[in-house]
Amino acid sequence: MESRGRSPGHERRRTQAERDALTVEIGYALCSAAFAAALAFGAVAGPAFAFDLSASARHALVAAGATVAAVLFVARVASVLIRFGRGIGARPGRPDHPSPDS
Repeated sequence: MESRGRSPGHERRRTQAERDALTVEIGYALCSAAFAAALAFGAVAGPAFAFDLSASARHALVAAGATVAAVLFVARVASVLIRFGRGIGARPGRPDHPSPDS
């Protein structure tokens, strides 16, 4: 965990509200990533089940769909959590998140 301008060993403790916000954000990241991955898998692998394709074509589409879905899942979770960690969309007026005007 990085200490953003604090000396090592002097981390401030997170409040219950901050821990709750992180828990909600993790849940959101996982759910939205699963939804996006399922849509991507369906879009890529769907034709394998919708049309009468050869076994090798079906296998290739399913493998490509699974790969795209896995990469998209990881990218979505990472992007949501990184944005949360940077405070994008944070409420102005909090001491640890100055307003954009300052």
